[in-house]
Amino acid sequence: MYLLLAYVLVPWAWSEHERPVHLAPGSLPKVTHSADGIPGDPLNVGLVGSREQVVRAVLAAGWRPADPITFKTSVEIAGSVAFDRPDPDAPVSNLYVFGRRQDLTFEQEVGSSADRRHHVRWWKTSELDDGGRPFWIGDASFDVSSGLSHDTGEITHHIAPDVDAQRNQLMADLNGAGQFQRQYQIMGVGPTQDGRNAGGDRYYTDGMLSVGVLEVTTFPTEAIGPESNQ
Repeated sequence: MYLLLAYVLVPWAWSEHERPVHLAPGSLPKVTHSADGIPGDPLNVGLVGSREQVVRAVLAAGWRPADPITFKTSVEIAGSVAFDRPDPDAPVSNLYVFGRRQDLTFEQEVGSSADRRHHVRWWKTSELDDGGRPFWIGDASFDVSSGLSHDTGEITHHIAPDVDAQRNQLMADLNGAGQFQRQYQIMGVGPTQDGRNAGGDRYYTDGMLSVGVLEVTTFPTEAIGPESNQ
């Protein structure tokens, strides 16, 4: 009954209640969605650069690529949380923008397990700068614990409510690593004091999306790996 309720009936009810909005040409989304169409974390960061430049920049800032979600990595992260042992490349749950899951995922483990960690998901958009480089949009947040979703009962991580703090830290890490030509902000989801993500976690934000234009550099493609959630 629990599996049926948490993983089938409740997500179905949410998907019928609140579906993702189809974007008008040239517009940017404001929030992520779960696979069931439930609104997720706000999109609060952006980068301008090639895929290689994005990967190089985030690695230089001290973040690690997250493993894809497989049976093996799921068992490993469960063991990390249950037995309080490190898993710095633990998988991050999928969220959706433009009808697809994230293109890149990175994290920073905090403490001795994957229970607490910084993480960011990135999606490549169709927007290009004057130099033809793509705009990447992302959601940065901080996992404070693991448990059951407040909305569906699924097993998940819970995020800290101050998503602006995570946005600011990520941008500071990238800037401190000398990765930016310049930075600016655009309006994102808009200010809110009582937002809710797909796990039912509350968040608050000033609603701005921080953007960093990356330095024009090259990075060996063989060091990046295939086009996947790496």
